Amino acid sequence: MRILVIEDDQPTAAYLLRGLGESGHIVDAAQDGVQGLAMALEGIYDALIVDRRLPGLDGITLVMRLRAQGLRTPVLMLSALASTQHRVEGLRAGCDDYLAKPYAFVEVLARLDALLRSADARPGDAQTLQAGPLRLNRGARTVDRQGKTIVLQQRESLILEKLMRHCGQIVTRDMLLESAWDYAFDPNDNVIDKHIYRLRQKLDDGFARSVIRTVPGAGYLLESDEAFDASQAQARTPDAF
Repeated sequence: MRILVIEDDQPTAAYLLRGLGESGHIVDAAQDGVQGLAMALEGIYDALIVDRRLPGLDGITLVMRLRAQGLRTPVLMLSALASTQHRVEGLRAGCDDYLAKPYAFVEVLARLDALLRSADARPGDAQTLQAGPLRLNRGARTVDRQGKTIVLQQRESLILEKLMRHCGQIVTRDMLLESAWDYAFDPNDNVIDKHIYRLRQKLDDGFARSVIRTVPGAGYLLESDEAFDASQAQARTPDAF
């Protein structure tokens, strides 16, 4: 999962980023509320961790603005303000959970897991995605193609998820980069091409046709059901003379 940590205290932010990264998440960080709001509104994150006291824009106002713009991304708020009134204020502002400082990282992780499970239960946020001839289990990082189960690496799963969410549409290399790497990553020219190559090897093994099409000069496209079925039928039809 991709998580945004909005925290101005650098040691705290580094602690969270290290722990979340070691737990297998892709993590970005913002050091003030204004930057955090702009990054969150990109809509590329599975969850947000937001400090209540932030420079530029406080955490409560940040979350209220996110919700006012229709962003439903789960939010875990962290704060040294731990009274019942403070927790109620955070929840009423639109936070999904509120954790008082100091906290143990294992509790942060457990609460995030619970938020992500709840998000998966919402319409449109299912743990399992279906697109073209593929069915992706996001949690298990497995994809099914016509009864064959294929195990994916973390970034392969994130790249495929992006393609599946835009099935039948061109997805640029920049879009794939932002879906599977944090902002600190400095990509080389062909990192996406290498991952697509490995993804194709896994998805297409034993099948006559690739489900991922290269669009020269633009990016990649996952064939929709209709396009895939039509191309399969055309391949089986003899040429007319």
